[in-house]
Parts: sequence; structure tokens; C-alpha cells
Amino acid sequence: MPESTSADGHEQQTVQDDKAIEKVDATQLLLDNLGGTSGMIYTAIPVVAFVTASALVALPIAVGVAIAIALVVTVLRLKRGEPIAQASGGLLGVVVAGGVAAWTGSAGGYFLIGIWLSLGGAALMLISILARRPLTGLLWNALHGNEYAWRSSRSVVRAHYTATTTFVVLFGARYVVQDWLYDTDATGWLAFARIAMGTPLLALAILVTVWAFRRSTAQLVHSNPA
Repeated sequence: MPESTSADGHEQQTVQDDKAIEKVDATQLLLDNLGGTSGMIYTAIPVVAFVTASALVALPIAVGVAIAIALVVTVLRLKRGEPIAQASGGLLGVVVAGGVAAWTGSAGGYFLIGIWLSLGGAALMLISILARRPLTGLLWNALHGNEYAWRSSRSVVRAHYTATTTFVVLFGARYVVQDWLYDTDATGWLAFARIAMGTPLLALAILVTVWAFRRSTAQLVHSNPA
């Protein structure tokens, strides 16, 4: 009988561990859906093409060049087996950015959507902090079926304050720097800032978020499985 009880306990623990692994994998899958390094490189290619073309030819032609290159990149991503939504997202962004540039009659207009999205992202993250519900914590709990009282753990809450604040700084810095460059009509530097403040800073923010997610999983899922 004791052996049966031990076996049942071992089986229950195995099931709980499997659930925890599945949830961690779901978290990693969400982060992977951001596009990863290759996705951000794909996004940078049309930007470089647009800025280069806008310095050599008329603005409408430069917009057409950026869209054409984005279309080629989209086809290549689809051939690599990426989901349609993920692969075509960059193309949609280029079309919208190009449309804004054409509407404003300025090459700098290509970056306006990104500038305002950065401001919106910083505001959203900051509001969640002021409301004492850091957004990364809400996201982690949503991925786990809202099963855990994550705000009852001080260390977990601190981790998510840190992760969410990292995004506030990231988006805020993007907005301040790129809005200033837009106002000074420094299109070349604006493109450089768009790329330089994209991959490296986003990678850092994601690393901090992964750390916060893992701390939450270790302290709440493993120690108190649902």
C-alpha cells in the first residue's frame, strides 16, 4: 500500500511538472511570436531601402521601392514557413508608413506611426504601473489561465514592475529621440535610431521579461501548482 501511495504521488507530481512545462513553453511561444532577431532584421531592410532611395529619387518612387522590397521579404518569409500573419505584418507596416510619408510629403513621415506607437506603448505600460498591475504580470497570469494570485507575492510583483518599467524606458526613449530627430528633419539619423533602438533594446526588454516570467513560474507554479 505505501508503494502505491508513493507511485500515485510520483505520478501526480509528474503531471504537475508537465503542466508547468507546457505553460513555460506557452510563454516562450508568445515571445517567439514577436518575430525574433530575424524578424527584426526583415523589418529593418525596407527602412534602409526607403531612406537610401529617398536620398536619390522622388518620394513616391522611394515609397514604391520600400513596398516592393517589403513584398519580396514577405514572400521569402512565407517560403520559410512562417505564419501568414507574422510574415505579412512587416509589409502592412511598410504600406502604412509609406502612405503617411506620401500624405505628409516628407520622408520623415515614414517614421511617424512608429514614433506615436512608442508614445502609446510607454503610456500604456506606465498606466499599468500606476494602477499597481504591471502589464507583464497580467500577461504572465493570462498565459496561465488567471489561476494564480501573483500580486500576493512581493518578489513576483517586484519582478514584473522591473520588466514593465523596462518597456516604459524603452518606448519612452524611442519616442523622445525619434520625435526630436523628426522635428529636426534628420531622416538618415531617424532611420539609424529606428534600427538601433529596435533590436538591441527590445532584446534587452524581452530578456528582463523572460526573467520575470521564470521567477513567477518558479515561485507560483512549481511551489503551488494549480
